[in-house]
Amino acid sequence: MAEHLINIAPTISIIVPCYNQAQYLSETLQSVLEQEYQYWECIIVNDGSPDNTEEIAKRWVEKDSRFKYFKKENSGVADTRNYGIKQAEGDYILPLDGDDKIDSKYIQKALEIFSHDNETKLVYSNLILFDAKDEKLILQDYSYKNMLVENQIFVSAIFRRTDFLNTAGFNPNMTAGLEDWDFWLTFLKAEDKVVKINEFLFFYRIKANSRSTSINKEKNERLLLQIFKNHVPLYLEYFNPIRDHIEADFYKKESDMYKKSTEYKIGRIILYPIRCVQKALRKIFS
Repeated sequence: MAEHLINIAPTISIIVPCYNQAQYLSETLQSVLEQEYQYWECIIVNDGSPDNTEEIAKRWVEKDSRFKYFKKENSGVADTRNYGIKQAEGDYILPLDGDDKIDSKYIQKALEIFSHDNETKLVYSNLILFDAKDEKLILQDYSYKNMLVENQIFVSAIFRRTDFLNTAGFNPNMTAGLEDWDFWLTFLKAEDKVVKINEFLFFYRIKANSRSTSINKEKNERLLLQIFKNHVPLYLEYFNPIRDHIEADFYKKESDMYKKSTEYKIGRIILYPIRCVQKALRKIFS
């Protein structure tokens, strides 16, 4: 099937950063191969994995020339995604972690939205958790202001490469997680149009032990503080640190819900604007 596509420029570049994910990589790449939309390239970037990621990746390169393999020294997932996007030739970018999957219709449906509306900047969908947990998640409708306090979009959303090149990319200082949320705060502006497809087109793997499930309270606070430091002007614009009790009951309720939770999923952790801004300001400017 792919032979007649070899000389056709890809429309979309799928960026797959890998670190010690060899056991899942074939499942991820199979979901790429099964896409109804055929004009893609898949850039696999081995982030210095000590496992057999290279062996698995090269098998897929031999299977289909649209798979391309790169290897680099370990530098973290944010820097590795940036590296992969630099190699991309497609007009659109889809970051896809080496243990997740996409539905066969995901790219086709997303590109149809872009083709019918030039104002659209980002497209994503509802998702399905799988592996250690099996659950469909209907994500809340996108709101820019809500995005400041809660990550609403998983990393495998689709966007134009030219828009990415107008940013500094994923921030390498987010080494312990939440780098996707941090990037969306860089990538998106209040006036940008974001579209959610109301279908379950992305599969997010929940492992018994992963970066997301192992984030503890102290580590989470450090990540939230780092996000604030990365976007100080943005937060000061939208949240007045002098406010100390407006909507306090709402944020207390959200805080209590988080304290009772046992699992951190897809960066969907609540950043309480009033409390967190005040706390961050004291630490930064004291």
